[in-house]
Amino acid sequence: MNAREGALKVLYEVEVDNAYSNIALNKELKDKPYSAKDRGFMTELVYGVLENLIMIDNVIEQFSSIKLKKINAYTLILLRLAIYQILYLDKIPPSAAVNESVNLSKIYCKRSSGFINGILRNMLRQKENIKIPDEKKDFVGYLSVTYSHPKWMIEEFLKFFDPVFTKELLKANNQKPELNVRVNTLKISVEEAIKALNNSGFDVVQNAFISEGLTIKGDKNLFELEALKEGLIYIQDFGSMLIGKIVDPKENDFVIDVCSAPGGKTTHMAQLMNNKGNIIARDVYDHKLKLIEKNAKALGIKIIKTEKFDGKVLDKSLIEKADKVLVDAPCSGLGIIRRKPEIKYRKRPDDIKEITSLQLKILKNASMYVKPGGSLVYSTCTIDPRENAEVIDQFLKDSSEYQQVNIGEVYKNMIPGNHKDTIQLYPNIHHTDGFFISKLIKRV
Repeated sequence: MNAREGALKVLYEVEVDNAYSNIALNKELKDKPYSAKDRGFMTELVYGVLENLIMIDNVIEQFSSIKLKKINAYTLILLRLAIYQILYLDKIPPSAAVNESVNLSKIYCKRSSGFINGILRNMLRQKENIKIPDEKKDFVGYLSVTYSHPKWMIEEFLKFFDPVFTKELLKANNQKPELNVRVNTLKISVEEAIKALNNSGFDVVQNAFISEGLTIKGDKNLFELEALKEGLIYIQDFGSMLIGKIVDPKENDFVIDVCSAPGGKTTHMAQLMNNKGNIIARDVYDHKLKLIEKNAKALGIKIIKTEKFDGKVLDKSLIEKADKVLVDAPCSGLGIIRRKPEIKYRKRPDDIKEITSLQLKILKNASMYVKPGGSLVYSTCTIDPRENAEVIDQFLKDSSEYQQVNIGEVYKNMIPGNHKDTIQLYPNIHHTDGFFISKLIKRV
């Protein structure tokens, strides 16, 4: 099986089975012995198609006599794969892109071979005539097609951000994120980890503000790296690492992570506690709790106890028991589009209205677990103020026993542009995922 066929399978799972692209891709890469070159090409194809889906479908609609909704899933994906290569990958000969999609159609959708060949050949002849909305006459339509974000989402962004910022944000959402890892200092020093990664063929840059955070670059397969298998490093975005730093747990603290899966922040907090103390890690799904346990075991962490529990329910047994509580709330995920580009097409305008009430409910319950003098951190991986600052504002109106810590001031040198009490990271400014973080102290 080659990279294009692997990409076809992954994109089919995303399209038909609603799989997450990162999970489906990682599974395909782990299950089969692809070469390093094919692994890279397959990853490029999967994310490239998803990042540019509206533009690609715009092209198909201009050359197809059949509506998109009526085109067989395999046929549609093979068209998308070929068009992505033709429009965005200069090193791939257009003829190769066309021929490979036609050849794969003979395996997966035999009756569509002529249809696929005809559309692609016609598109190649008229490539210069492809139409997109005029930027001046239809700004939202232009942004939607050019950067492949739904119109409603762009309209929402324009309510909060100016046009220039919005354009840069959309562009950043389509760019590949850097690969960040956290050194597991319970097992290895940062210096030793950097040396081991260098010896394995990776270039490494240490984060200036999070000492255990590294950016790594290289052509090697990270998943085959011994340092990862042995739990010496853990893949985690700098924005996610920052949350653990702001929780700031100490040795022998009792910490509750209310929505903990997949465990990156939980295990980071355990590391910051030097594996001393107690952490309760909760989630509503058994398979997610097992993932936390697996990660904790690989990292050599022994202070995490997983529990299946719904954050919407108040656990009276834990009232005022915890030193620190983290609520990494369920959210729209609009800050991690660059990692899961399919989010753009699955979200609906009403989703955000529904989720904010859930976030506030979970936050209020979690606030009951904090001791007087203890702290409560609320975080999301979204950039929508309704899920972030507005949730905190409402919580503070309802909870007079809490006051906000000015973490924006504390981290202003690290995060340019943050002058508020909270921190909001943006992919286009901070080159991290779009995290929001707020820290609250319970009055004594």
